[in-house]
Amino acid sequence: MQNTLTPLVSTRLHKRDGSLVPFDAEKIRQALIAAGTATGEYQAADVDLLLGAVLARLRGIEQLDVEQIQDSVERVLMDAGYFLSMRAYIVYREQHGRLRRDRKTLVEVATSMNEYLDREDWRVQANANQGYSLGGLVLNVSGKVTANYWLDEVYSQQIGRAHREADLHIHDLDMLAGYCAGWSLRSLLHEGLNGVPGRVEAGPPKHLSSALGQMVNFLGTLQNEWAGAQAFSSFDTYLAPYVRKDQLSYPEVRQAVQEFIYNLNVPSRWGTQTPFTNLTFDWVCPEDLREQVPVIGGEEMPFAYGDLQTEMELINRAYIEVMQAGDAKGRVFTFPIPTYNITHDFPWDSENADRLFEMTARYGLPYFQNFLNSDMQPNQVRSMCCRLQLDVRELLKRGGGLFGSAEQTGSLGVVTINCARLGYLFKGDTSGLLQRLDSLMDMAMESLEVKRKVIQHHMDAGLYPYTKRYLGTLRNHFSTIGLNGMHEMLRNFTGDEQGMHTAEGRAFALKLLDHVRATLLRFQEETGHLYNLEATPAEGTTYRFAKEDRKRYPDILQAGSVDAPYYTNSSQLPVGFTEDPFEALELQDELQCKYTGGTVLHLYMAEQISSAQACKQLVRKALGRFRLPYLTVTPTFSICPVHGYLAGEHEFCPKCDEVLALAARS
Repeated sequence: MQNTLTPLVSTRLHKRDGSLVPFDAEKIRQALIAAGTATGEYQAADVDLLLGAVLARLRGIEQLDVEQIQDSVERVLMDAGYFLSMRAYIVYREQHGRLRRDRKTLVEVATSMNEYLDREDWRVQANANQGYSLGGLVLNVSGKVTANYWLDEVYSQQIGRAHREADLHIHDLDMLAGYCAGWSLRSLLHEGLNGVPGRVEAGPPKHLSSALGQMVNFLGTLQNEWAGAQAFSSFDTYLAPYVRKDQLSYPEVRQAVQEFIYNLNVPSRWGTQTPFTNLTFDWVCPEDLREQVPVIGGEEMPFAYGDLQTEMELINRAYIEVMQAGDAKGRVFTFPIPTYNITHDFPWDSENADRLFEMTARYGLPYFQNFLNSDMQPNQVRSMCCRLQLDVRELLKRGGGLFGSAEQTGSLGVVTINCARLGYLFKGDTSGLLQRLDSLMDMAMESLEVKRKVIQHHMDAGLYPYTKRYLGTLRNHFSTIGLNGMHEMLRNFTGDEQGMHTAEGRAFALKLLDHVRATLLRFQEETGHLYNLEATPAEGTTYRFAKEDRKRYPDILQAGSVDAPYYTNSSQLPVGFTEDPFEALELQDELQCKYTGGTVLHLYMAEQISSAQACKQLVRKALGRFRLPYLTVTPTFSICPVHGYLAGEHEFCPKCDEVLALAARS
């Protein structure tokens, strides 16, 4: 028997709890004896032969997992013709799997409560939009139940195992819902908030205040039917007619906008989460809307959208001033995230432009969409959220044309792949790395196709009544795949010789991104559904990946500390690599253009930029010289509860010695 075991003496077993232990063949022997005893198909003397066959199948694998061993046992029993024993073993395996899940469910009642209350669960930090609260506790615990439903009852065992073992991460498992959605503000204003049986109904709004009120209710309601961002485009263009119709003064416009922003930032109404909202501002009326006539309350107005530049400027000024003022204590409003379309006719020297870049220099709130040096046009791209940039030319065959489809699209689901682990497991082996990447992408595609069917089924059945009313179909929604930790992938792959900061590292990353893009195109052709590549924000996922890898591979190269490891987001530069924004742009521009689903380059500043003019010139040069689609300027600042805004990073207020909150977008 010693000879049979010799080939696997040095093999380690990766247990279900993530720990590594020496491989013990005796446990396989006992399982084979139990199966033979139960069926009477073979005798004890046959066990050694069967065990030898199992070990032969496992030979050469340095690190086994339980599922691999059990799969091999089933195969050996089948090859030997012991079909009763094989079926008995499968039943035994499934029964024990259910027992484990049942025990886990029982334990998680107490464990889940305590992990949240003691802030030990990574999910507590996974959503930057949710605070620590009773509502957060309820969402966290119920979310685990929903996640287990997805992993145990909906997805295949292979997909569930890949997620649990952190080969990939299926986002928003805690919600039986799609990811993010863009809505037609024009349709809402023309039709009103109505059409769901048994729910309160409102007709088309006739005034600015009622229009904004319906928008708040709409976004809050739809947030309950989706896991991520809810977006409206052309905010300033579509609301300008109400300002003209009622001849509103600037103070009246500002008051209405202030109420709107405040109401979207109150968390009590949505289970301690504020709705994750995004608004896109045209700034200048889009060419395709200039001749169109607005309709308010069912009546055509005696003017066109293109006649309302003055009213658009009032709305933009009000939005900027309210966002910059913050709440009663000067804290910045988190939502709605404003995205500004920077086009060739953008008025850089206007007073509103000065206000916009003063706000950007202080707080870094806006996202800028590049139409100066990219190959896109404003009517071809609509921002769905802070990360999802949609190339709606993909949607032409779906009907409705460019503009019609743009506002009714989004992302159904997101799966992120753990690239750092790939670099570690396939050090120096490009072929092996790409082969494993393809395998993970196939699993990601399978999970997204399953999710599409599940969500469409539940929408048809009425589980998402407002989505069904205002959207109706998921055909125009993308399935999104993202990558995390490419810098750490390169470090591990090359023995810490390369990274996203080196030319060779970036060249390898570009080839990998091209490979992923080609695979997504294949998925699109095979399924008939839209796929895109996203620079996933990752938030809690980057810490989860690093934590799981640290348990399995103690010598893996990671960012952060031993106690708090993390991976660098997507293909970004390592944190703190450069404070020169143009160096960051030079190193990231080509990479940023590879993403079809969404990406953003943060230009991190040590503190407030010296002036609005300096900020304006930075953004203008960046968007004019580089092709990247999305850009933010992110100054570091602190908020004192007494003295408000303080430029730069401060642990204590220099005026009153109060402990401060550091504010910099991540």
